[in-house]
Amino acid sequence: MKIYFPQWQGSGTGKNIEPGAEAILKYLDDPEFVNIPLSNIAAGTQGIQKHHINNYDAITEQLTRLKKEIATVQPDTLKTIGGDCGLEIVPVSYLNQKYPNLGVIWFDAHADINKPCDSPSCNFHGMPLRTLLGEGEPEMSPLLFSTITASQIHYVGLRDIDKTEKDRIQEGEIYAPTKIDIDHLTETLKAKGITHLYLHFDFDCLEPNDYDKTYYNVPNGVSIADAETCIEALTENFTVVGSSVLESVTTKSEELQPISKIIDLLI
Repeated sequence: MKIYFPQWQGSGTGKNIEPGAEAILKYLDDPEFVNIPLSNIAAGTQGIQKHHINNYDAITEQLTRLKKEIATVQPDTLKTIGGDCGLEIVPVSYLNQKYPNLGVIWFDAHADINKPCDSPSCNFHGMPLRTLLGEGEPEMSPLLFSTITASQIHYVGLRDIDKTEKDRIQEGEIYAPTKIDIDHLTETLKAKGITHLYLHFDFDCLEPNDYDKTYYNVPNGVSIADAETCIEALTENFTVVGSSVLESVTTKSEELQPISKIIDLLI
């Protein structure tokens, strides 16, 4: 199943996240994508915070819609154009229920593993992994098909971490190397008996000198070449059952050229 879900409400004001997702959709020009409508509930500068989560009502309404669509179709695979990282709680929890030996590869500059009460921004795109662990806002639990364990999470490109996130990563012995090592990642996954993968790709994992059309720019990222090689290696060694491309904000098709191969590999 191919999903177009340009959720931006999880990032606060979400400047250019929705049109950025639309630019990727137009680039792919694939009629198989299912459009998940966004909520009409006020968000952004007009949004309301609940449970330490900005735009809570809008987020939960549209994620409920996404969950219902996936539950109805019952797909074997999911490919998603988004949107902010908060949307991942639905596809990842669905595939985790379907494939008990699922590994989650989190290409991201940020850990996205805050509890709502610990988040400096209160933006939900910094909370999806903590939610998937079953440690987030309890009122959001009905959005999950299942919960994951810390050993399933593997970061690539992580470098901007809150203290509470660092503590959770250390506590859970979560795979979070300071530099990309494709062979070590592959060996680690195989040692755990993981055979199926979900590849979450937030474009801010990349080095800004290679690609800077992202919602955040964080120095010292993964090169585009290394990201492509890593995705290819993971695809060759494991069965990729889900993937996403998230938080690119350019609206110009020509500016997608540097990341076109990444998009093609993932989607």
